Amino acid sequence: MSVTAQGTAPRGRSTLTARIERLQDHCADTRSLFLALTDGRHLRFQPGQFISISIPLGDETRTRAYSIASSPEERGSFEICFNMIAGGRGVGWLFERKVGDSLELTGPFGTFSMERAPQVEIGLIAEGTAIAPIRPVLRRAIETGADAPIHLIYGADRDEHILYRADLDQAAKRATNFSHEIVIAPAEQLHERLREIANRRWIAADANRTRQFWICGVGPAVIKLRDLLRGAGYERRAVHYEQW
Repeated sequence: MSVTAQGTAPRGRSTLTARIERLQDHCADTRSLFLALTDGRHLRFQPGQFISISIPLGDETRTRAYSIASSPEERGSFEICFNMIAGGRGVGWLFERKVGDSLELTGPFGTFSMERAPQVEIGLIAEGTAIAPIRPVLRRAIETGADAPIHLIYGADRDEHILYRADLDQAAKRATNFSHEIVIAPAEQLHERLREIANRRWIAADANRTRQFWICGVGPAVIKLRDLLRGAGYERRAVHYEQW
C-alpha cells in the first residue's frame, strides 16, 4: 500500500515499536505479519485505517503505509498484509523480517474507515491485497448495521490472490444479509470486469441511490469506479474510496 487518496499521514505522531509475533504466507508472493506493540498496549484504530512503517534500507529510510487487515475487536496482535512487487526495495525488506523482529511505526491514520455502519445497503469493492482494509470494514458493517444488504465484489488476477476466502464464506453463512462474488480475470481485464458488475448491480438494476460504498484498489481504476457511481447519482460522500 502507498499513501492514501483521502489524505497523507499527519506529521508529529509518536513513533511506536511493534514486534512480529507471527507471519502467514497466503501464497508465494503475499504475506501477512501479525504485530504487537512492545509496550503491551493494544493499538486503537478504526476499521479501514492504516499504519506507516519506517523501513531502513542502508542508504535511505523509507516510510510505507499498510492497511490494518484485522479488526479493532481482536485483542493482542494486529495484522498487515502485502505482496511482493518487482523492484520494490521496501516490501522486499518486509519479506526479510522474521518472527521476533521489531518494526517502528506511526499511526493509525486515514479517513477510509467505518466507525458504525450506515443504516442503508452497503457495496464493497476490492482487488487482491486491497481486501485488507475492506475486511474489518465488512465485520463492522455486519456487527453494527441493520438488515440492509451488504455485498462484496472481490477480484484478482488469479485464484491464489483471493485472500481470506474461508473467512468470507463463513461471514456469508453467519450473516444472511451479506453476500459476495469472486472475480478472476487477467490483470488487463480485471478493472473493466469490476466496473461492469458494479454498473449492472448498483446502477442499471434499479433507481435506488441511497446505498453507500467502500472501494479499495490499485491505480486509476479506483477513481473510475468512484466516478461511475457518483456519475450515476450517488451522493459524493456516499462513495468512500482508497487508491493505492
